[in-house]
Amino acid sequence: MIYFVGAGPGDPELITVRGRRLLAGAPVVVYAGSLVNPELLALCRPDAIVHNSAGMTLEEIVAVMVAAHREGRDAVRLHTGDPALYGAVREQMEALERENVPYRVVPGVSSFLAAAAAAGLELTAPGVSQTVIVTRLAGRTAVPEAENLRTLAATGATLVILLSVQMIEQVAAELAAGGLPPDTPVIVVERASWPDEKVVRTSLGGVAGRVRDLGIGRTAVIMVGRALGGGAAPSRLYAADFSHGYRK
Repeated sequence: MIYFVGAGPGDPELITVRGRRLLAGAPVVVYAGSLVNPELLALCRPDAIVHNSAGMTLEEIVAVMVAAHREGRDAVRLHTGDPALYGAVREQMEALERENVPYRVVPGVSSFLAAAAAAGLELTAPGVSQTVIVTRLAGRTAVPEAENLRTLAATGATLVILLSVQMIEQVAAELAAGGLPPDTPVIVVERASWPDEKVVRTSLGGVAGRVRDLGIGRTAVIMVGRALGGGAAPSRLYAADFSHGYRK
């Protein structure tokens, strides 16, 4: 079996129990060396064959997994965060299907969830926003025109913008063009859950300057929206006059 395992955002303790168990027992491991914390490799068994996919092509990665399967060995494909978000796993899965190689996916903690945790946030707020949109700015990877930032900003939803901090001026300009005022709360978290994690609380009008001044690099999450500020009404869930199946 080939296991696509979410390694989590960085902290080696944020891999799931199942992911840790599979990684520790796998005879073959292919890990995303550009982002996965190398401390996780200490979990690998001493005789594991470990490949760093940072310098590999899709064909080379798939060939390793197919060979492992045909030799009767399990393999772990270790991705950063959760494989379901910007993980480039679809093409790997489709290639394995063409080769009749079985696979399973083990979810992980996404960097945007680790960023929200680092900032002590709930991304939704009653009466303010009940929707979270995870997106990115177009770069070398295109984004459909209907999903551009100015269009998404107009929804009023909480926006989580990944893979875009290196274009922060353009991000801010697009959000402003979508109707968000300069005082809209923005929180940027660099290297969420790593020892050198950095949390920056600012506004749409000031975010570009803060990011530049602090030298924040590519591994940062941008969170935008009114739900990130204070003053929202409390949830009705725990209100004394709110009855449900567990409380009359």
